[in-house]
Amino acid sequence: MKHAALLVELFTEELPPKSLKRLGESFAQSVYQSLNHDHLLEAGTRMESFASPRRLAVLISEVCEQAPDYPVREKLLPTSIAFDEQGKASAPLLKKLASLGYANTPIDQLETSGEGKNQALYLNIIAKGASLNTSLQRAIEEAIKQLPIAKMMHYQITAPNGSIHDVEFARPVHRILAIHGSRVLPIAALGITASNTTEGHRFMSSGPIAIQNGIDYERQLEQDGKVIASFAKRRESIKKELEKAANTDKVLMPDALLDEVAALVEYPAIYECHFDAEFLEVPQECLILTMQTNQKYFALTDANGKLKNRFLIVSNIVTDRPEAIISGNERVIRPRLADARFFYQQDQKRSLESRIPDLAKVVYHNQLGNQLQRMERIRALANDIATALKETGVTIDPKTVSRAAELAKTDLLSDMVGEFPELQGVMGQYYAHADHEHPDVASACYEHYLPRFAGDALPQTMTGTALAIADKLETIIGIWSVGLAPTGDKDPFALRRHALGICRLLIEKNLALDIKQLIALAKKQFTSLQLKNELDEEAVYQFILERLRAYLKDQSSENTPFNTSEIDSVLSMNPGKFNDLLKRLQAIRGFTKLSEAAQLAAANKRISNILKKIEGALPEYVQPPLLCLPAEANLYQALEALSPKLKQQLKDQEFMGLLQSLVALSQPIDQFFADVMVMDEDLQLRQNRIALLHQLHQKMNLVADIGKLA
Repeated sequence: MKHAALLVELFTEELPPKSLKRLGESFAQSVYQSLNHDHLLEAGTRMESFASPRRLAVLISEVCEQAPDYPVREKLLPTSIAFDEQGKASAPLLKKLASLGYANTPIDQLETSGEGKNQALYLNIIAKGASLNTSLQRAIEEAIKQLPIAKMMHYQITAPNGSIHDVEFARPVHRILAIHGSRVLPIAALGITASNTTEGHRFMSSGPIAIQNGIDYERQLEQDGKVIASFAKRRESIKKELEKAANTDKVLMPDALLDEVAALVEYPAIYECHFDAEFLEVPQECLILTMQTNQKYFALTDANGKLKNRFLIVSNIVTDRPEAIISGNERVIRPRLADARFFYQQDQKRSLESRIPDLAKVVYHNQLGNQLQRMERIRALANDIATALKETGVTIDPKTVSRAAELAKTDLLSDMVGEFPELQGVMGQYYAHADHEHPDVASACYEHYLPRFAGDALPQTMTGTALAIADKLETIIGIWSVGLAPTGDKDPFALRRHALGICRLLIEKNLALDIKQLIALAKKQFTSLQLKNELDEEAVYQFILERLRAYLKDQSSENTPFNTSEIDSVLSMNPGKFNDLLKRLQAIRGFTKLSEAAQLAAANKRISNILKKIEGALPEYVQPPLLCLPAEANLYQALEALSPKLKQQLKDQEFMGLLQSLVALSQPIDQFFADVMVMDEDLQLRQNRIALLHQLHQKMNLVADIGKLA
């Protein structure tokens, strides 16, 4: 079959920049998959996606003009239904053939197979392979339909014959290019017939560009049209040129901003601009966010992270005389920075404390009250957490925590945060310092939002840590209490992120707090609201435990991630405290390397299975006089001798040492199961042996349920 490169392009008005990358990937993947489904692609075919502000395109290297014919064997109907009484084709058979696209197939060419009731009629033919023309037409229509376009634009176009058509797409489409090798394909969509012509840069291109072969598309567009068609290459070019222009400074280029700027320009050029140094009196986070959000500029900092009064812009015009471009952008940024300075100065005319009553004017949730009520819940919970932390030996001042909780949300009422919600917490910290609040109070205004995402930094102060736990836990319990717990992929209140944040805080800050007690303390803060839904504390605990499981899967020992059985062995114990879980996992990893580990794990699993079958409460106390067999007496004595050592090792968190100590029980356990019938007919003997196994089970599982390793 003749094969060549296939190029398809939609040339449009400027597409939505925040969606461009996804639009390009979706268009290319959809066309590729459709043609692959129709067997039009050669083995080893390569696909390349292109997306620039005014085009979506895909280049596929090895595409057949005609797919090979292929055999079709399709069961149609039982012969009892396929034919009428006269032996002619029945209406159901004709309908079935028509639905498969084989209405004209002679009935005598159909295959009969099977016997008796199982006899059926089959279509057994060699089907014609798909043609590229037909398949691509369908592929483009489907690709356009599947594009992730948030909001469609409706417009009209005039056909060559003068008729007017209503069209719906992200932006008006001016051209469609479709060539296979050098042959223009007879494709039409969105009221436009395909050609081999496209257009280059809106200002720097000389005019329409005829593409003779898809292989030359990217080179020809860049050379003749001044367009870097590949989104990835254009983005990488911008990144490299920004770093080059920054020189010894550091350029701030978050991924989202790079993506958006790459979607705004076709042939990027980097220019350096400046703003008045007097604006550096404003907190640099405000200036940076103003430049990034409003103007799509790239801020620069020195090696210490201090903002410079120069910034970089990415222009769509390459010129040797960029003075007008530079001065224009410098003129545009000045009022933006002036606004930020004005907000900052106005906000400082009121203290954070004076804003506390105004929190009552901000609704948090219609069933959970306003932000003032929420603040009071967080403050009470944070106080309880601070008290619990003091009891574990942590140095923390509950009064400082209480003050931080009072002020933490007040910056939501400031003009700056009203303009830039992303600065919540950041501005609270600045304004608290300006109000001469305790340094830990100011830090907690920002730190209580941490961690905001996976891998984010944790609070540095204990005040911020206590408040962060309280804030996240209050959110989880409150939202859960009004029946809005996460379902499936839906988690509009980011409860999974909050739960993961709590796990990280407890583990990485080594806090010996019991999560079950924390849940109960948080629940207590909502009793006055008399919510309809009774909070299921166990459900919340299991929800947090699932986030903990995900966290532990990302941890490792000696660069090897902890496996499922290791994690299950720890979490199946339903731990209340999370701070020592990594040490327990490390110990479990070491335990598995012991020669006796497999035997002890199997024995523990056997004991678990025996105890699960016991109805009612398990007997706890062993009566030594009833230990009539040497094997059970030996096991009891070995356990009694070892118990004080195990207790001390658990207290000292010597988990590996504790697990190694269990090796002394290996031989007595083996002998016990070899010589002793646990479920003896004598009730007293049976109960005594169950009590012995119960005690043994508890001692073997002090670190984790090692039976999960069997």
